[in-house]
Amino acid sequence: MKSKIFLTSWLLLLGSALLAQNRFIDSTRTQLHMARHDTTRVLLLSDLCYFFRYTNIDSAMYYGEKALALAEQISFKRGISSALNKLGLAYREKGDLPKSLALQYKALNIAIENNYLLEQANCYRRIGHVYRDLRDFPSALHFSQLALRTSLRIHDKRGEAIEYMNFAITYVDMGKSDSALYYADKGLLDMLYIEDVGSEVKRVLGEIYVLKGNKNKALHFFRDGIQAGLVNNDNRTLSYIYANMATMYKSLNQSDSSILCAKKAIHYGQIASYKKGILLASNLLASLYDPTDPSEALRYYRMAADAKDSLYGAGNIQTIQAIVAAENDRQKEVALAKAAYQNQLRQYGLVGGLVVFSIIAGILYRNNRQKQNANRLLEKTLSDLKSTQSQLIQSEKMASLGELTAGIAHEIQNPLNFVNNFSEVSTDLVAEMNTEIDKGNTADAKAIANDLRQNLDKINHHGKRAADIVKGMLQHSRSSSGQKELIDINELCDEYLRLAYHGLRAKDKSFNAKFETNLDPALPKVHVVPQEIGRVVLNLINNAFYAVNEKKNQDPANYEPTVIVSTKRVASPLGAGGRAEMIEIRVSDNGKGIPAPIKDKIFQPFFTTKPTGQGTGLGLSLSYDIVKAHGGELTVETKERGGSEFTLKLPNG
Repeated sequence: MKSKIFLTSWLLLLGSALLAQNRFIDSTRTQLHMARHDTTRVLLLSDLCYFFRYTNIDSAMYYGEKALALAEQISFKRGISSALNKLGLAYREKGDLPKSLALQYKALNIAIENNYLLEQANCYRRIGHVYRDLRDFPSALHFSQLALRTSLRIHDKRGEAIEYMNFAITYVDMGKSDSALYYADKGLLDMLYIEDVGSEVKRVLGEIYVLKGNKNKALHFFRDGIQAGLVNNDNRTLSYIYANMATMYKSLNQSDSSILCAKKAIHYGQIASYKKGILLASNLLASLYDPTDPSEALRYYRMAADAKDSLYGAGNIQTIQAIVAAENDRQKEVALAKAAYQNQLRQYGLVGGLVVFSIIAGILYRNNRQKQNANRLLEKTLSDLKSTQSQLIQSEKMASLGELTAGIAHEIQNPLNFVNNFSEVSTDLVAEMNTEIDKGNTADAKAIANDLRQNLDKINHHGKRAADIVKGMLQHSRSSSGQKELIDINELCDEYLRLAYHGLRAKDKSFNAKFETNLDPALPKVHVVPQEIGRVVLNLINNAFYAVNEKKNQDPANYEPTVIVSTKRVASPLGAGGRAEMIEIRVSDNGKGIPAPIKDKIFQPFFTTKPTGQGTGLGLSLSYDIVKAHGGELTVETKERGGSEFTLKLPNG
C-alpha cells in the first residue's frame, strides 16, 4: 500500500514535468494541422521524428521520411538538413549505424555549405553518438567538442546542457566516473532546458554511482529514471536502465534480480527496436543461465548474436569505414577547392577593383536619371503601402489568435493529463484494495479506499475544468459580429492573462514570469464587443510579458519578472455633463520601461521597439483605435528601467 501511496504523491508533484514529451507531441501535431506554409510543416514533421525516437521508432521513421520528402520537393535546404539529421538519429536508435552515419554526414555538409550553425551542432552531436556506439571514444569526444563549441557560439543553452551530458555518457562508457560526474554536474546546472530527456539523465547518474560503488544512490537514480520513462513512454531508456540494473545486480551476485531486470530490458528494447539494450540484456541472461539451463542460455546467446550482428556486423563496419573514408576524401577536395578559389580571388583582385570604380560611375549617372522618375514611383509606393497596411492588420489579428490558441491548448492539456494519471493510479489502488480485503486487512483497505475517493474527486474536478475551458474556447472562437454584448470584464482579464502566459510558454519553454490579479469583485458587467476588447487586453498583457522577459534576459540577477492586471470603477473625466462612471483596466509590469523619447510614438501605426521580424508595429495602434471606437481611452505611464503601466478605460453603460 505504501508504494502506491508514494506513486500517487510522486505523480501529483512531478506529473506536469514528466508529461512534457507527450505535451510537445500533442502541441506539435496541432501546429502541424494548422500550418499553412510547407517550410513550417517540414520543421514540425522533423520535430515529431525527434519526439518519437524513444517511444515509437516506426512513427519516428514515418515522420522523418515525410519531412525529408517535403523538404526536397520544395528545395528547402535547412529543412533537408534538419530532416536528414533527425532521421539519422532515428536510424541510430533502430540500430542501423551505417545508415545513421551516412545521413548525419549528408546533413552536416548541407549545414556547413549554408552556414546553418544550429544544424551543424546537431549533426556533430549525433555523429559523436554513432562513434560512441562503436566505442571509438576519441572520435566521440572530438565531435562532442565540436558540437559544444558551436552551441556556445550561438548561445544555445539546451545544446550546451545536452553536450555536457554527452561528455558524461562517454566517460561512463570509458569507466572514468570522476570525469563523468564533473560533466553531469555542469549539464544539471541547465536542467530546465533538457527536462524532456530527464529519464536518460537519471540513467547516466545511476551508471556514474555504479562506477563509484554506491549501490543505494545508483538505485535511487535508476528508479527515478524508470518512473520518468514509464510516464513519458520512453521505452528505449527503460530498456537501457533495466540493462544497467541487471549488470549491477550481477556484479553483486544477486542473480534473481539480475535476471528479472534483464528480461525487462529485452521487453522494452523489443518495443522500441533498441538493439543496444537487447544486446546488453541478452548477453547477461546467457551468462546467468549458462550454469543451470543450457537451452535457455543458448536462446539468449543467439538473441545477443543477432543484435550484435545488426549493430556491429562485418558488413556494417565495412560500410562505416567506407563512409568515413569518403568523407575524408571530400574534406580534402573542399580544402583544395578553397585554396584554388583564394588564389583566383587574388588574381582577379586588381581587375575587380577597376570594375567596381566603373560600376560606381555608372550608378552615379543612373541615379541622376532616376530622380526625374521619382514622383511617379512615389505614387505607386503609396498605393502599395496602403495595400500592405491592410495585410499587416490582418496578420496582427491572426498573430493574436495564434497566441490565444497556444494558451488554450496548454490549459486544456493539464486537466486531461491529471485525469489520465489519477485514472491509472486509481486502477492500481482498486487492485491493491481487493488484495488487502482478501487478507482481512480492513484498516489498510479503508486507507486505500480513502486514497481512491480522493483520486476520484480529483478526476471529477479536472474533468469539469477541462469542460469549462472547452466552453470558453467555443465562445471565443466565434467570429466578431461587431455587436456589443454584456460581459464580465474580470473574467475576461483573468482568462486572457492565463492564456497569454501559457501561449508564450508554448513558444518559449524557458520563459517564466510571476503574474497577479487585483480585480474589483463589485465591478458591473459592461456592453462591449468581446472579441475586440479581448484582443486589446491580450495585446497589452503580451507586451508586458515581453518587456519583463527582455529585462530578465539582460539582467537576470536578483530580478523577479512580474505582471499585474487590476480592475476598478472610476469617475468619468467628463463629470456631470457626460457618463457618471467608467471601468478601468490596468496592466502593469516591472520591465525595462519605455524611453521618454519614444513614449509618444508607441500608438503610431508601424512603430515598434521589438527586433525586426518580431512585431508589426500595429498591436498598440489597433488597440488604441478599438478603445476609441468604444468611447474609451488608452494611456500609458512609464519610467525607464522601472516598468510600464497601461490604463484602459471603458464607459459603464
